[in-house]
Amino acid sequence: MSKVKVAIIGSGNIGTDLMIKVLNHSEHLEMGAMVGIDPASDGLARAAALGVPITAEGVEGLVKLPNFDEIEIVFDATSAKAHVANNARLAPLGKRMIDLTPAAIGPFVIPAVNGDDHLDAPNVNMVTCGGQATIPMVAAVSRVVPVAYAEIVASIASKSAGPGTRANIDEFTETTSGAIVSVGGAKRGKAIIILNPAEPPLIMRDTVFCLVDAPDPATHDEIRQSVEKMVGDVAAYVPGYRLKQQVQITEIPADQPVETLVVEGNRPTHQVSIFLEVEGAGHYLPAYAGNLDIMTSAGQQIAERIAQKKEANR
Repeated sequence: MSKVKVAIIGSGNIGTDLMIKVLNHSEHLEMGAMVGIDPASDGLARAAALGVPITAEGVEGLVKLPNFDEIEIVFDATSAKAHVANNARLAPLGKRMIDLTPAAIGPFVIPAVNGDDHLDAPNVNMVTCGGQATIPMVAAVSRVVPVAYAEIVASIASKSAGPGTRANIDEFTETTSGAIVSVGGAKRGKAIIILNPAEPPLIMRDTVFCLVDAPDPATHDEIRQSVEKMVGDVAAYVPGYRLKQQVQITEIPADQPVETLVVEGNRPTHQVSIFLEVEGAGHYLPAYAGNLDIMTSAGQQIAERIAQKKEANR
């Protein structure tokens, strides 16, 4: 079986981790190129040492590579602003784009939630690391009962956040909030990210709050079961993904002004609180960088499915 050749734009933390996954843990993909703009970057040095074609001339350097025509899928691990330009350059040349920035040009994709819905799209957006970790939980709750409001808080080690991640903080909140609604199914969403400077670095932690109208205890059991199943679905491609403690479902006090958070409809009766931990696989950065691992694992998962579908259609 022939593998699909891929290129990665962005030789920072995300791009380098993804390259290692493709080289060592991919069934349907093979590296065609690693693209950067800093000739001295560790990612380009590692790629060259591993025999991967490299260029430090950005997307124009990629187009000039002798094997450019063989590359079918391009991962973009740069920044939201850079992805707009990269997509404009590569889309007319027929390259499939998997966007690991919050640019949100293409449809939002969370493998465990809607991973098979957009495999033919020319550009798919992997939302954000926080979105990949938390939106499956919102979706799990919304499959049981309508979610009037969902709020996620992603806490990642500052040491794991490279320049691209830091440049995208505003886009992170906007893109993740939008995907909480469009993919997670909440009527309204809010996203917060915390770059934790603690030393030694702390593992990625995520908290999900959902406001729901669920006075029936039997519904609470259904919510817990749905969440636990979804955790298993995500852990199938991110082994370090797990619940930190049991799902909590508590009644909202009558004097709590949740009306300010909901768009319309009945006043929510209960808050669902979900606490997650994401341990990285340690392919590039240490295990504390779960944010890196969940993003690259999600991107790789979608590329594998695209390649599988392509093979099946031959």
